[in-house]
Amino acid sequence: MATKWNLDLSHSEITFKVKHMMISNIKGNFTNFTAEIDADDDTFANAKTTATIQTDSISTHNADRDNHLKSAEFFNAEANPTISFESSALNNEVTGNLTINGITKPVTLDVDFNGINVDPWGNTKAGFSFEGKINRKDFGLNWNAALEAGGVMVSEEVKIAGELQFVKQA
Repeated sequence: MATKWNLDLSHSEITFKVKHMMISNIKGNFTNFTAEIDADDDTFANAKTTATIQTDSISTHNADRDNHLKSAEFFNAEANPTISFESSALNNEVTGNLTINGITKPVTLDVDFNGINVDPWGNTKAGFSFEGKINRKDFGLNWNAALEAGGVMVSEEVKIAGELQFVKQA
């Protein structure tokens, strides 16, 4: 029988980084998301994972940019309130279906299983780190602007990463 592990949001983060104006990276994160793992054992081999991110929780620490990212030119958060990920195997990498902007594509992310420990209140916790890259245009995030000196305002490649902590359910 599979054991369920629920995300501990207060000890987790999902971040992204994208090249801006071809000269620097802009970082951001999502502040509201859930995830769970269904695992047969504590090795997490072939565990099923699901995650849901609230699109309007995007934060780049710039309100104007955040509002632009939530608009129809990017995530269209009103029409697409969630980003989701589902996989059926979790090993040194995880391959699953990522849905952004109503478009689903397979993606593969590198995963590090950081171990299991018990917190001071008796909760069994498991930690994971992940990272990978996606092409934002694969998900219909096409807005861009040409720069006078050449290049574009926003790169197509987006680096994504996360630090996730889960709590074992009884």
